[in-house]
Amino acid sequence: MRHSDRTALVTGGARGLGLEIGRQLAGRGLRVLVGARERTAAEEACRTVGPAALPLVLDVTSAKSVVAAVREARELTGGIDVLVNNAGVSLDGDLRPPHLDEDILRATLDTNLTGAWRVAQAVVPGMVEAGFGRVVNVTSSYGSLALMDSGRHPAYRISKTALNALTRMLAAELTGTGVLVNAADPGWTRSGMGGPSAPRGPAEGADTPVWLATLPDGDETTGGLFADRRPLPW
Repeated sequence: MRHSDRTALVTGGARGLGLEIGRQLAGRGLRVLVGARERTAAEEACRTVGPAALPLVLDVTSAKSVVAAVREARELTGGIDVLVNNAGVSLDGDLRPPHLDEDILRATLDTNLTGAWRVAQAVVPGMVEAGFGRVVNVTSSYGSLALMDSGRHPAYRISKTALNALTRMLAAELTGTGVLVNAADPGWTRSGMGGPSAPRGPAEGADTPVWLATLPDGDETTGGLFADRRPLPW
């Protein structure tokens, strides 16, 4: 199947890194579903992504929204071949591990972990049925246990550690189905989350997620964590 026959869903696709991921995927010939909580934001982003983009109202923190969005996506395109779980939040700022804000932890996990899980649960069965799929979870080296130390953003970091674990479990579960599941660390990227002082532009940050999202037929790369197209330790 050619890229032009495939559809990618990018969550959190209306701005920043997600918008650039969608733009690059469209540039490679994929139809792109731009997922965003507000339709106006998704529609505006589609004008940037290009004529192959379609807006999709999607709030990853709502199971009802996820089910409705995936149903609409199938009606519009016939199916989702590529999922980029990009939607994410970083809410705990300067908090450090000895200080727990349970509301922040719950909200962070609901988007960064459970949200990605919700969307994968809704999308992956169709991929398995089709015998092809690419799932990319946008993560961070902050979540790597091998690189873990003390520091700020504990809820964010733990949410990404958990997302990494989900990546490995899904990859193992889907071995042999044609569905590849990987995690991508885009690096510190200028965006709403990364801020204006980040050293990387969105185009550089999007490169590894887009590479994993477009792994060719027959590729067996799955269950990995990558940055700059190179493996990182879990």
